[in-house]
Amino acid sequence: MRLKHIALALLVGTVLTGCNDTLDSASSIDISKVKNKVEQPLSSRIVAEMQKKDMPRTSPIMIRIFKEEGVLEIWKAKADNRFDKLTSYQICAWSGKLGPKVKEGDRQAPEGFYGLTPAHLNPNSKYYLAINTGFPNRYDAANARTGSNLMIHGACSSSGCYSMTDEQILEIYGFARDAFKGGQTSVQMQAFPFRMTAENMARHRGSEHFEFWKMLKVGYDNFEVTKRPPEVNVCEKKYVFNQQASGGFNAGGACPTMSTPPALNVALASYEKNYDLAYTKAVNKLDGMVWYEPSEAERKAVVADKRKGRELAFAPTGTSLEAGKLMKQSEFEKMMASRMGSGSKPAGPVVASAPANGTAGAQAAQPRTSAAAVMEAEAQKRRGAPAAADTAQTNVATKTDRDGSTSTGAIPVPAQNPLAYAPAPQPEEKKPFWKLW
Repeated sequence: MRLKHIALALLVGTVLTGCNDTLDSASSIDISKVKNKVEQPLSSRIVAEMQKKDMPRTSPIMIRIFKEEGVLEIWKAKADNRFDKLTSYQICAWSGKLGPKVKEGDRQAPEGFYGLTPAHLNPNSKYYLAINTGFPNRYDAANARTGSNLMIHGACSSSGCYSMTDEQILEIYGFARDAFKGGQTSVQMQAFPFRMTAENMARHRGSEHFEFWKMLKVGYDNFEVTKRPPEVNVCEKKYVFNQQASGGFNAGGACPTMSTPPALNVALASYEKNYDLAYTKAVNKLDGMVWYEPSEAERKAVVADKRKGRELAFAPTGTSLEAGKLMKQSEFEKMMASRMGSGSKPAGPVVASAPANGTAGAQAAQPRTSAAAVMEAEAQKRRGAPAAADTAQTNVATKTDRDGSTSTGAIPVPAQNPLAYAPAPQPEEKKPFWKLW
């Protein structure tokens, strides 16, 4: 393939913005009037928007999730096979805190890149409709991470899932259904802790998960540059994106000889140069400041009014941006010490300044900060002696939120739908991503 064609495609990708910031597009749907939820057609407003953006009705889709903002986005392929954002939804509830899911029962919602096939759709979910995220994927399995039945579903109650309202999941399910009818074999779901901008990365650079997030950011950057879901592989227990390889990929084994297509490499280098400058500026701006990440209970508190008059299982959570706070390092440590009941300042410095050269590329693996350690100690303290109200809510979530999981409570658990949980079909051989440029 001629490089000038690749370069032209990349240039077009960089100028596509695709900004539709309207949230909760499904809010006008009256669930009580839906006769067949599995085949409910998309609204005329959505269809009109697809026509406006030159998106075939059954063209491929991609799902992007941002925990901190509490947003789920639907991206859809246009006639030129580049993706544009079609619509987005406010996630009704997600549990845990920022960071990946590590083990069964940790209440963490997954972060990473997941392939959703028709076998992951559950039309018989007790949470109206559900889409299995596919956790654990090859990366998770290679890193011994455990968990099951992690869903995008309705009912607005989460214990490790991304829970939407019934109206929202009806529409999201419809997008996936139509894309599969159009021939898409796997929908990519990208789940991020936050939008991976320079400022957000600088704000969270003291997190114990920072190295993991830097790895996810490579896939994020590839999509930002090409406006196409990246080709995802796993080797040496890490994600690799859009790589031409001399051999196959083994999730736990050594990576084969790999290379990035030249035109993509040039585009990424330019993108990363601008990012590094912005990152240095952000680190300097945030010097001496610490981001306090709220707990799940604190996120629930900011939207407590939404629960009035609803059943106990309805448990919306606010966003981390609503409940969190950017504060001075000294104030943060004082607050943490007070909450621990020690009355003393935590030992050790909090990492709150940029490295010598200030670039993201220079960020080596950081030791866990004292701030993070204090927060974890506080979390363990809470888990050891939860408040009565929190205990009741946790018990309800355990019984009602894990679609398809075993429950010992009074709430019945239906049998698994064979179509929804059949082994995922092997996708047909497809052209390498660079041959689409």
